[in-house]
Amino acid sequence: MPPVGIQLHSLLFKLLLRRRLSSLSAAAPNSTPFGVSSRPADHRPSPPSNPSFASASPDAVATKDIHPDPLSSLHIRLFLPNPHHHHATAAAGGPPPPPPPLRRNSFPQNHHDDARAPPGQGLSRRASASFRGVPSAQARDYGGYLPTPAARPARRLPVIVQFHGGAFVTGAADSAANDAFCRRVARLCDAIVVAVGYRLAPESRYPAAFEDGVAVLRWIAKQANLAACGRAMSKGAGADTFGAAMVEPWLAAHADPSRCVLLGVSCGANIADYVARKAVEAGKLLDPVRIVAQVLMYPFFMGSAPTQSELKLANSYFYDKSTCLLAWKLFLPEGEFSMDHPAANPLVPGRGPPLKLMPPTLTVVAELDWMKDRAIAYSEELRKVNVDAPVLEYKDAVHEFATLDALLKTPQAQACAEDIAIWVKKYISLRGHELSY
Repeated sequence: MPPVGIQLHSLLFKLLLRRRLSSLSAAAPNSTPFGVSSRPADHRPSPPSNPSFASASPDAVATKDIHPDPLSSLHIRLFLPNPHHHHATAAAGGPPPPPPPLRRNSFPQNHHDDARAPPGQGLSRRASASFRGVPSAQARDYGGYLPTPAARPARRLPVIVQFHGGAFVTGAADSAANDAFCRRVARLCDAIVVAVGYRLAPESRYPAAFEDGVAVLRWIAKQANLAACGRAMSKGAGADTFGAAMVEPWLAAHADPSRCVLLGVSCGANIADYVARKAVEAGKLLDPVRIVAQVLMYPFFMGSAPTQSELKLANSYFYDKSTCLLAWKLFLPEGEFSMDHPAANPLVPGRGPPLKLMPPTLTVVAELDWMKDRAIAYSEELRKVNVDAPVLEYKDAVHEFATLDALLKTPQAQACAEDIAIWVKKYISLRGHELSY
């Protein structure tokens, strides 16, 4: 049983969540393609993005917000661990190397300035955006991190695509809790985290959130291909600005999309599993993106045939069964509500592709979560077809014990993140000899 403080917080949480769901159900907002990806009233003010590794970012993780689709509210927050921190720690007792110049690599060349600049300090002509005509004085006002290939060879990092929780109707990629969790994951896994702010229900019902997840994977693939084209053409006949205005510089310089992991939290786990299936079906169409593993943290799975945990823990902490059913009614299209809907039940017959083609899957469950048995059953079915699918169950833990704002700083939440990092490194390491379960 969790501490009394958590039990009291759970009561307040459920009261507020039910009130929010009832309000959304009564208001019946019109469905719009643009949608919304956050509800500021549902969480503490979102921390602003900080694109530098300055003292304002004590965990050495820089962040950046991106809106990849102008026709929808789809939102992305990138988390980049300091790619040069590895070089600093590698030097035994030596002082860390100076950070790369904080300047955009996309401003027009000033040949007079370049002639006086020390070797390796000239601005690269391969760009991430077009800033033609911007005075050089204003160009250097940018204080965020931008890769400068001449300063140091870029270190490639794996990519973790993260989907937040919130029962499909609340939460945000840049909420205070999700920001802190993604920073922790980026630091522990030494990976770029792409937090997806998918469209929320009921403004955007199924399959909008799921399609947003696939769209982000395609966006990452597009970024990698544009960056590769830019690098190849820069060695040719001077056509070195191909696709420059669309290339995201952090991903172009440091992302290794061939080592991509999906990480879903609560309802985000349902999205991650859907995206993994679509990636399997797409095959080489997503090159160079390759899903090497996925992590499902206390999935939001349901089904018509009740399991033992659903019967015993239906009135469990934070997310009880009645509240979750109301959330599903807001998320699924009107008239299509079913507890065996493919979005809710991963083992419904006829859902492709074959499980044997799924990537290695780590499932995290909480002892006091009423949805745990169905997540465990899904993991068992994956193991039956020889997919690496371990289960980590945490004693006296509640749903979202490692990601809720009030529980993020608990030892159990920290231990969970560390356990996930140990397993994930088995698949994202270039060496492949990390300890795993």
